[in-house]
Amino acid sequence: MKQEYFELGQIVNHFGIKGMVKVNPFTEDISQFETLDSLLLEKDKKLIEIQIEEVKYSKNQVLLKIKGIDSIEEAEKYRGCYLKIKRSDAKKLPENTYFIADLIGMPVYTDEGILLGKVDDIYNSGASDIYVVKDELGKQILLPAIPEVIQQVDLEAEKIIVHILKGLI
Repeated sequence: MKQEYFELGQIVNHFGIKGMVKVNPFTEDISQFETLDSLLLEKDKKLIEIQIEEVKYSKNQVLLKIKGIDSIEEAEKYRGCYLKIKRSDAKKLPENTYFIADLIGMPVYTDEGILLGKVDDIYNSGASDIYVVKDELGKQILLPAIPEVIQQVDLEAEKIIVHILKGLI
């Protein structure tokens, strides 16, 4: 099932004395924050729309000035809260590129029809993404997201078909 919202980051602290918040981004392209006028803030299991007044960067974190948060004390109330965006507002992806949220939990089959498990995690190794596939017993298989291995990602049928290269598992 496709997620309606994506997490863009989590507020981890306040920054400065004017109510800015420090955000750990969950997106590879942190400049995406600059293109947004508003975000959804999840607090107490409720989504609240917030207006972004300013975006800055510090190391690999995003600093946000949110309308209505003007002090350290106000900013502190939102520590730990997640920032989300509607799927419809998310950046459009190039062909054969997928949102990680759509792939997590998806069953993975070999091109011979054998169920290997489900996508448990995805991380970047530098050269390519690595799909962590876990079976019912908890055994992990690491698959590089390269065309020779990942044969088909079918979001509609909710399955991934892979070709196991010799020596891969």
